[in-house]
Amino acid sequence: MAYKTTATTSGGRNGRAVLENGGLGLAMAFPKELGGNGDGHNPEQLFALGWSSCFGQAILALAKNHGVDGQAAKVTVSIGIDKDDTSFALTADIKVSIPGADKDKVRALVEDAHRICPYSRATRNNVPVTLTVV
Repeated sequence: MAYKTTATTSGGRNGRAVLENGGLGLAMAFPKELGGNGDGHNPEQLFALGWSSCFGQAILALAKNHGVDGQAAKVTVSIGIDKDDTSFALTADIKVSIPGADKDKVRALVEDAHRICPYSRATRNNVPVTLTVV
């Protein structure tokens, strides 16, 4: 294994999450939309941060093959959560913008990045994902 990190949370969604090295600790809270006070962070926010960063790195790794400047890419990931009587379900919207680049090239790049990004691979067939080139 090339890399591994560990986080510990106490108090669940209304607790505190801390990385093992102490480099990051966050107060967690249910969002207002789910009945909480919203005075903290939530797993969906952290997932969106991680996925957008990871997807951006996949863009950088593949951009040259597509004749596109990956450094100019802006990746926005929106994570949604729905609740029914017994469970929760996630959705993801990934939007990529590369100013001045040919949209067909960017679209092909985004599809390739979606195939190799570990977050995309981990959620495949579990989380509905929408890919958009803007």
